[in-house]
Amino acid sequence: MDKQLIRDAYKTFWLENGKRPVSIFSFCQQLGIAETAFYDSYSSFDAVEKDLWLSYFQDTIEKLQQDEIYRNYSAQEKLLTFYFMWVQKLKENRSYILQQKENYRIPGIHLDKLETFRIAFYDYIREIIKEGYTSNEIKERKFISDQYVHGFWMQALFVLRYWTKDDSTQFEMTDAAIEKAVNLSFQLISTNTFDSLVDFGKFMFTRK
Repeated sequence: MDKQLIRDAYKTFWLENGKRPVSIFSFCQQLGIAETAFYDSYSSFDAVEKDLWLSYFQDTIEKLQQDEIYRNYSAQEKLLTFYFMWVQKLKENRSYILQQKENYRIPGIHLDKLETFRIAFYDYIREIIKEGYTSNEIKERKFISDQYVHGFWMQALFVLRYWTKDDSTQFEMTDAAIEKAVNLSFQLISTNTFDSLVDFGKFMFTRK
């Protein structure tokens, strides 16, 4: 059974009913497949939802990797391009995502559903960071560099949440937010700005 068919059918059910199917059995009955065919691909509806989020990311990366211009971009340009294209992919699924959003507990996002996406995103960001070290766009710092990936993940969540709330024409405010967020993050990790903040914090701490 093609996983894509299951994911598409699951999204369609959500869009038409505003909730997930009552059971895997009833879902398979409507889809016209044996229940075992579903379990050959997924263990649960939660697994389908996680794979949907992962697919938005993977489809974006696959498209970027086919673009020779993207491959020649700087680390910062690559991340900017990723976010712009990722949001375009999310836009294709906006109705489903906004329906799901009503069921999320953590500000706008249920992090459990994003776990497989998060793991894949971390791998992608680690490569961006390595390129940034090589090109001197990112400064490597002892004890701190390992934390960069977590900061970029929070940035991705910020972009996602901002986009779900954006009602501007063609989501132009999301584009502006992406640009400002990426520019700021690279300023903090590529220049002495971050080091200056740390030094100031140490100074203020010793003065107490």
